[in-house]
Amino acid sequence: MQEIISEKIDIKSLNIEDIKKVLETLGEKTFRANQIYEWLHVKLVSDFEEMTNLSKVLREQLKANCSIANLTVLNKLESNTGETSKFLFQLRDKNVLESVLMKYHHGNSVCISSQVGCKMGCKFCASTLNGFERNLTTGEMLDQIYKIQKISGERVSNVVVMGTGEPLDNLENLIKFIHIISDEKGLNISQRNITVSTCGLVDKIKELAEEELQITLALSLHAPNDTVRRELMPIALRYDLDTVLAACEYYYKKTGRRLTFEYSLVEGVNDLSEYAKELAGRLKGMNCHVNLIPVNPIKERNYRQSQAKNIQNFKNILEKYRINVTIRREMGTDIDAACGQLRKSYIDKTMDY
Repeated sequence: MQEIISEKIDIKSLNIEDIKKVLETLGEKTFRANQIYEWLHVKLVSDFEEMTNLSKVLREQLKANCSIANLTVLNKLESNTGETSKFLFQLRDKNVLESVLMKYHHGNSVCISSQVGCKMGCKFCASTLNGFERNLTTGEMLDQIYKIQKISGERVSNVVVMGTGEPLDNLENLIKFIHIISDEKGLNISQRNITVSTCGLVDKIKELAEEELQITLALSLHAPNDTVRRELMPIALRYDLDTVLAACEYYYKKTGRRLTFEYSLVEGVNDLSEYAKELAGRLKGMNCHVNLIPVNPIKERNYRQSQAKNIQNFKNILEKYRINVTIRREMGTDIDAACGQLRKSYIDKTMDY
């Protein structure tokens, strides 16, 4: 049979029903969709030739009309403790992205990227320094997890979409990713074990809420008021804090899922005691958890990490006002595990040649 699909489809980005439609277009039996899906999302293959229970004719048809998102490992760095591994992956178009494996006593977490580069421009983040290239496909998001699980030989139980990029700026592919990664016919990672971070795209937060998924929404807050937030995050010029927090409340009402607020502490910028009190007032009555993050210094910015005593003081004040709060344990600082650092190092190095 001749090729009848005009442009190759990333089959790893498709759910079972969509694969059935592809098979119908190719004149093939649709029950094969379940077999193909299992090869891709359970056995984690990256080549149609590995799908040995499919006929050679069908494998050739799939090869001619479809592609399989398949990342290449360019580099892997492992922390001294062995708890954190950072992966630099290359995509088919030669763009690069990074992902992080973090080993905890409760299971393995993978932090994945959702875009190549980032357009949000947060001042303390390396992800935005080389600009924005494109959105990742659903298959490219999935394959970060699949490759890490295959390389580590250990099951991934938690997923954080908090690497390079703004996930809600790639909302359609993100939602498809969540459905496939949590599908009982795939890796079956519980939606309750998936966290999606956003800098605060209000309209997209509301769209995500309408999906009524059971994932955790994490807002990159980083400030108790608009003045400080605008200094750190350009998105704050578009949406004020009241509007963003109202969207988060809407998400909670639609899903019943407790909110997480990420707060990167920058010395002398947002770590003062008065800001902790102001933040407590902002969040009063919300079903939320605050994650305090000692900011990772990057050489292109002048921001410095808050002193340990100031971080603890900030936490103590929030707790005094009965706000649930933790300090994120630092992992992988010896391997540039902060978002965007490894990718930027690679880009800078290749541009030198």
